[in-house]
Amino acid sequence: MDTSLAHFNMVEQQIRPWDVLDIRILDTLAALPRHPFVPTHFQALAYSETLIPLTANQQMLEPKVVGRFLQALDPKEHEKALEIGTGSGYLTALLAQLSAQVTSVELHNELRHTAAQTLASLGIRNIELLSGDGKDNWQDAKTYHTIALTAAVPTKPQAYLEKLEVGGRCVAVVGEGSAMQAIKYTRTENNQWTEEVLFETQLPYFDGVSNPCKFEF
Repeated sequence: MDTSLAHFNMVEQQIRPWDVLDIRILDTLAALPRHPFVPTHFQALAYSETLIPLTANQQMLEPKVVGRFLQALDPKEHEKALEIGTGSGYLTALLAQLSAQVTSVELHNELRHTAAQTLASLGIRNIELLSGDGKDNWQDAKTYHTIALTAAVPTKPQAYLEKLEVGGRCVAVVGEGSAMQAIKYTRTENNQWTEEVLFETQLPYFDGVSNPCKFEF
């Protein structure tokens, strides 16, 4: 596979047409290869729109979704980012290129170890990879300028909105069943946030989050 051409086509034919127009975001996506983060037996799909499975029954976000997340978060070079759900480490690496420091939390140790190896092999150092369950909250007593939740939550993630600096941005996929939306939250004052619906999509919930649409008898 010609990874250079496939990488170029991913940015130009998948991400840019999905209204990702921020040049800084596009340049970062174009500069960082995706295939090092993809499991060996799925390398042929590294730059496609196909959902790529990971260990622990997880999957990589589609490239166009990653692009829209980054554009909405608009990370700055002096800012601190928090990611809940490291996964392959691809979004982690992109955030690290755009931010001063990234803290990323992963429930599954195998994923965290693999991501750590990939990030180290690419020389990306401004990342703190932590093991833990952050589906509801990550109680580290810190605040952040940007927060990305990489799996779905059924309702507004208020605990994470409280962790934003004033002016900070959080992106999360929120909703139930087929009625899920990617939403950008911005903290405008100490006790005030705005919401912007970015697009409709569907993601699996974080592990341990019960499906609100599933009735038990």
